[in-house]
Amino acid sequence: MSQAEEQRCAISPRRDQDFPEWYQQVIKAADLAEHSPVRGCMTIKPWGWAIWEEIRNWLDARIKATGHENAYFPLFVPLSLLEKEADHVEGFAKECAVITHHKLESREGKLVPVGELEETLIVRPTSEALIGEAFSRWIHSWRDLPVKLNQWANVVRWEMRPRLFLRTMEFLWQEGHTAHATEQEAWEESKMMLGEYGKLMKDLLAIPVIAGKKSPGERFPGADETLTLECMTQDRKAIQCCTSHYLGQNFSRAFQVTFNTADGGTEHAYTTSWGVTTRLVGAMTMVHGDDNGLCVPPKVAQYHVVIIPVLTQSEKNEDVLRACRALKEQLEEQLFDGKPVRVYVDDKDMRAGEKGWAWIKKGAPLRVEIGPRDLDSNSCVVAKRDDLSKEKMGVETLVGHVDSLLTSYHDRLFARAKAFLDAHVRTDIATLDEMKAFFTPKNEEKPEIHGGFVRAKWCEDRATEDLLKELKVTIRCLPFEQSGTKGSCIITGRPATCDAIFAKAY
Repeated sequence: MSQAEEQRCAISPRRDQDFPEWYQQVIKAADLAEHSPVRGCMTIKPWGWAIWEEIRNWLDARIKATGHENAYFPLFVPLSLLEKEADHVEGFAKECAVITHHKLESREGKLVPVGELEETLIVRPTSEALIGEAFSRWIHSWRDLPVKLNQWANVVRWEMRPRLFLRTMEFLWQEGHTAHATEQEAWEESKMMLGEYGKLMKDLLAIPVIAGKKSPGERFPGADETLTLECMTQDRKAIQCCTSHYLGQNFSRAFQVTFNTADGGTEHAYTTSWGVTTRLVGAMTMVHGDDNGLCVPPKVAQYHVVIIPVLTQSEKNEDVLRACRALKEQLEEQLFDGKPVRVYVDDKDMRAGEKGWAWIKKGAPLRVEIGPRDLDSNSCVVAKRDDLSKEKMGVETLVGHVDSLLTSYHDRLFARAKAFLDAHVRTDIATLDEMKAFFTPKNEEKPEIHGGFVRAKWCEDRATEDLLKELKVTIRCLPFEQSGTKGSCIITGRPATCDAIFAKAY
């Protein structure tokens, strides 16, 4: 990169220099979120909240359309409930926030906890235990099934190495929980919701993913199967974008969720759980961002179009502002993705250039500038976020084509990310030594040979997953699309037919 090109970059360091620090700087420059006074927690700022809100609104509509109802369950889980499912509690034990006292007293100028609780409470890391207990009281007959619930909530998992959006001690999510009369019905539910998440990733966030099921070592504690969607960041690591768990009868046995069958018998219900989190905002940033900041897919942007008045020391300033507001009204009458176009006129008392770069860093999909010279020709200057060049365009042309401009922008983001993913899934690595070489620290002379996903054979032996720990590599998923070919396990060399995706992950 030339010195002139490097000076154009709004974010320092660049992605190729220090990707983790680049990510933190993009979050800051885009004004998405900031660290809170509580270590490991974050404050989500309006631009970041708007993105999550669009994700939530879209997904909430799909959850309801597929037959689920929203509910809410308590933040606190009694320890005795959590203990009922052994695998579950073991999986979350190291991440639990524990409450043992219920008040504070002032002693020698300091507040100290007093009033020990009769039973220890856990701040929910997830709600299977509470909901399992509720299902045991609500479900009595096959006529009560299926029960299909969802809640939007916060959860707490004690995180030692926090990173904004990707890993924080408290985060927001939705968690769906269902109970069914048959194994097949529950399994179909798990697959259906993964399909809904797949639509969310492609249609809303323009993120390509690899769909599959988790290996035993990566499976949700207490689940029979965990389904996942994995995306690739621009430093070629993986992010688990969602999970959908088929829990079988494990939780219904632990919490005695039984029902009388139509033929007079008694059976344990088959249950599922599934969810996505605010981690998706971090994934979106790492997949689409560039060295000038965030690139927000238009369907989740707070504003689709930002209009910037180019004001000068002239009597035409009021005319420019009137033209900007008139354009805003015209654009808001248009539809994008079936909804009114969202428009903001940035009339702050700042230079137009400064405002333009601020919106570049925030990732607004389209920026429109109108100055005194544009008034006579009823024109404007349009800039797409993924292209710093500007195009002169008639106002009526912009209004008539804003939907196609935003749609093509979404499609370009997806195509760019898909090409990157496809280019960095290696299928020619066949041995553990080759994999170790591939995942070692970056070779500065040949950086293109380091990092990415490895698609290779695996013998499906749970014990072999532990051999990957020294590489900080995990099996991200066993893709649904299997080649069906025979080969040798990349870890042990034994005969194997299962394809697995290996990667480092956030």
